[in-house]
Amino acid sequence: MRHFFRCRKKNEDTKWDGLKGYITNADLSESDVYKKYSELWQIERAFWVTKGVLELRQMFHFTRKRIEAHVCICFVAYKIYKELERILKISGINLSVDKVLSIAKTITTIKVKLQQSNKTIMKTMLITEKHKSIARVFDAEFWENF
Repeated sequence: MRHFFRCRKKNEDTKWDGLKGYITNADLSESDVYKKYSELWQIERAFWVTKGVLELRQMFHFTRKRIEAHVCICFVAYKIYKELERILKISGINLSVDKVLSIAKTITTIKVKLQQSNKTIMKTMLITEKHKSIARVFDAEFWENF
């Protein structure tokens, strides 16, 4: 009898195979719950970016003011990351923020102050093809459009 019960239970369970259920305490319609859940990857990616690319780590603060300041710093850093992502997209630079940051880390800017004229000259060294692919980002005029 025990074997029969297991088989019947297994057959009942198979009708749920491939389906996913959602339980929530939010006052949302079924379609809204599904839509919000399908957007969850964006939140997960935000955590990945803040922990990975931005290298923000867990801090142990004991006052409300410090906790709020830490959350604010994390939020601002992520907002800057997303803004750079937006700017790269609309300006036609088809590289991810991660890739642009990786390339930018290898670019050197030389700053020389001339003694006689007290004039400062700066030169950004764009040597490789990768450097040249993001050269516009180092141009002051590029940022005036945003």
